[in-house]
Amino acid sequence: MAKYETVIGIEAHAQMNTRTKMFCACSADFQLEPNVQTCPICAGHPGVLPVVNAAAVEKALRIALALNCQIAPVTRFDRKNYYYPDLPKNYQISQNHSNLGVNGHIDLVVEGVTQRVRIHNVHMEEDAGKLIHPETPGTDYSLVDLNRAGTPLAEIVTEPDLRSVEEARLYMETLRSILLYIDASDCKMQEGSLRFEASVSLRPCGQTAYGARVEIKNLNSLRAVIGALQFEVERQTELLRSGGTQSPETRLWDEARGATAVMRSKEGAADYRYFLEPDLPPIRISPEWLERVRASLPELAQARRRRLVAQYGLPDYDAAVLVEDRTTADYFEAAAKLAGDAKAVSNFMMTAVLREINERRVPITEFKVTPERLAGLLALVRASVVNLNTAKDIFGAMAGSGETAEAIVERQGLRQISDGGAIEEIIRKVLEANPKAVADFKTGKSGAQKFIIGQVMRESKGKANPAMVIELVNKLLG
Repeated sequence: MAKYETVIGIEAHAQMNTRTKMFCACSADFQLEPNVQTCPICAGHPGVLPVVNAAAVEKALRIALALNCQIAPVTRFDRKNYYYPDLPKNYQISQNHSNLGVNGHIDLVVEGVTQRVRIHNVHMEEDAGKLIHPETPGTDYSLVDLNRAGTPLAEIVTEPDLRSVEEARLYMETLRSILLYIDASDCKMQEGSLRFEASVSLRPCGQTAYGARVEIKNLNSLRAVIGALQFEVERQTELLRSGGTQSPETRLWDEARGATAVMRSKEGAADYRYFLEPDLPPIRISPEWLERVRASLPELAQARRRRLVAQYGLPDYDAAVLVEDRTTADYFEAAAKLAGDAKAVSNFMMTAVLREINERRVPITEFKVTPERLAGLLALVRASVVNLNTAKDIFGAMAGSGETAEAIVERQGLRQISDGGAIEEIIRKVLEANPKAVADFKTGKSGAQKFIIGQVMRESKGKANPAMVIELVNKLLG
């Protein structure tokens, strides 16, 4: 049976998180009420003139630099002639002949091996609006919301370098992480601010020529992209093995059916009749501007993960989780420096902190337990004021009230008992009340010691120093 190699390329459209649109002063905020963020420019009135949003250009420049692109010293806009029902002027201002960034790359680690995915180009364009299709059976109209029309987009186009659906997933997650780290987009796929289109083809293993490319649209989540790619790989494999041929085409993903369907034959660049946008001047990227933007880029997730492992001695898994979100990594490093014990901070981050912010659905930047307060709690553990189990309960109270650990300890009387005489008195009381456990301990039965220690901790309301309890139990029982 013939074996085929999968070839995948990804186009990403990232709405840049500017305050205003690409070519006008309308707000670019995500709104629910339709058509409240429009003006004659983004509504496509005749005779109006666009003006380039400098903040959007700088955001796009950040993306291109973060993706290791070569930056064009002079970049221009083009008109892409294509009928959008939700873009009234019937063309899109985009880039084609002189893209902002070209020949970039992202390095992925696939099963321990670094694999380079080439970035063909990064270019700027305006977004279209949104069509709303009534779900009432028999309706023969659609509604148009122009709030999104004119929102600044960065389109990021890969070369066909991905060889599996899993590699495509890893690429999309890595790209999303980069966009968030450099604060270029909020990447909220549920609001349409990050969208992917995938192209997939198959070719016989060992063949260098590419097969016919199928582009898949209507992908509004990572799950949709993965599902569509998996379906297409299976569909095209069966088609080729049965003797059929695949033609270049565009297909739509039907989430409900879990299948793709033909939309149209694939257009080429010539079908769009690109020509230079006459209403906008060229943009010159000076060396000074370029270096200023380059210097402002933060350390990205992959590099940061390696540094956390080397600098703080964290396990690679812990570091990978912590750097998934830039603000989470910032929180960790701030707390680690204050606490002086990075591993203790990491342990709390991986369990209590991440659990609390997920359950409370708050960003870590708004979390009531600040890095300073987490470090304060860990200082109490290190000073044996409270034990670790009590500290976890205190942390939960801190997350709800915003109080300091010290305040909660004093108010609830949670200071750890570290007085040997007081602990010994509690142990003797427990031993006297549990003669069978004492006998089991002396005959070497497993679990007897844990039972006794548990009873001591219960009797002390969790406040006895656990290390002292273990030492004194063993001493008193010989």
